[in-house]
Amino acid sequence: MSEQELIISELGHRGDGIADTDTGPVYVAGALPGETVMAKVVNGRALNPRIVTPSPDRVAPVCKHSETSGSCSMQHYAEEPYLKWKQQLVDRALKGSGIEAAVSETIAATAGGRRRAVLTAGRAGRKVILGYHGKASHQLVDASGCAALSPAIEKALPGLTELATEILPKKGEMRVTVLVTTAGLDVAIDKADRNYDRKIPALSQKTVKLDLARLSVNGEVLLEVRPPVLDMDGIGVVPAAGGFAQATLAGEEVLSKLVLDGVGKAKNVADLFSGIGTFAFRLARFANVHAVEGDAAAVAAFDKALRKPQGLKKVTFERRDLFRRPLVREELEPFNAVVFDPPRAGAQAQADLLANSKVNTIVAVSCNPATLARDLRTLIDGGYTLQTVTPVDQFQYSPHIEVVAVLNRE
Repeated sequence: MSEQELIISELGHRGDGIADTDTGPVYVAGALPGETVMAKVVNGRALNPRIVTPSPDRVAPVCKHSETSGSCSMQHYAEEPYLKWKQQLVDRALKGSGIEAAVSETIAATAGGRRRAVLTAGRAGRKVILGYHGKASHQLVDASGCAALSPAIEKALPGLTELATEILPKKGEMRVTVLVTTAGLDVAIDKADRNYDRKIPALSQKTVKLDLARLSVNGEVLLEVRPPVLDMDGIGVVPAAGGFAQATLAGEEVLSKLVLDGVGKAKNVADLFSGIGTFAFRLARFANVHAVEGDAAAVAAFDKALRKPQGLKKVTFERRDLFRRPLVREELEPFNAVVFDPPRAGAQAQADLLANSKVNTIVAVSCNPATLARDLRTLIDGGYTLQTVTPVDQFQYSPHIEVVAVLNRE
């Protein structure tokens, strides 16, 4: 099989270059628009591509793992066109649902690095590696030197590897979730050896030595030196071990500002898929808020934070599976505004009911442009007008993008 010349016309949603050929599109990993590439082509993919004419937008990767890690595939793209590409990802998703809208420029919210990292621990011979899976591979890549991580996590990696070594099962891998909090690192280990209790003394010593705020294993808190608090605009929240938090502090602040700006002067707000209160506590500074979340641990964290007087407006909450039991029209009537921030699957059932509601303002937050576009289509068909769409990049060097969309009913 001989090589053929490929000219890259655009980037796909996963970051692969796309070349248009007589036999259809060819996907070229690592290629950029405008580049000329030579490669053998099998089933629409370029094998071992060689870049003949590089793009002026190609830059040297900042991380030593750029060739092997599967997490940060876009380090070779200059910042300005990279952010433009993320804007285009959102625009394409909207157009795919028949939505013509002005998509704002992407806001870079990566300062300080990722404060939350989900790492994998596994064996490579006699060595234990803590890191990420390689590109299209089960092979682990050591996270040391990762340019996307916060300095606090990067500094702790050697000690966390020692910690993981104590309770790594003989077969299989282990998940290690690390979160930077105001009190230090919160570490939650899952899929540890079932007999980890024998290692509790050693784990406790290493927790103190690493100055961790909290260590949890297989859902059990082994040691809490200090409550691992997250600051939600002055409200202290202790998240569930291994629970969800925005990847970067900068991202949380940008998303929160967009949500507050979108809600405007609404006095009664429903915060759906509210998590631990990222938006709810900020909204409650000026509005009555009803928070709804399906995860029991997140609801418990929210409840605990509410027990301290915080100078907020009225805040209520409930645990509820919004996929199976979304808020119906009568339940939505008290609210001037609704915020929803669902998982990647989107909020289709809730969007269907919101489309038939009288809620004045809806602020949709999403980590998946495709499902967001579907939900926005439903709301627009129900009479809402799409006012703003803003991409927020908190997963630097990756194809992932957050979006905040604001809609109003005339």
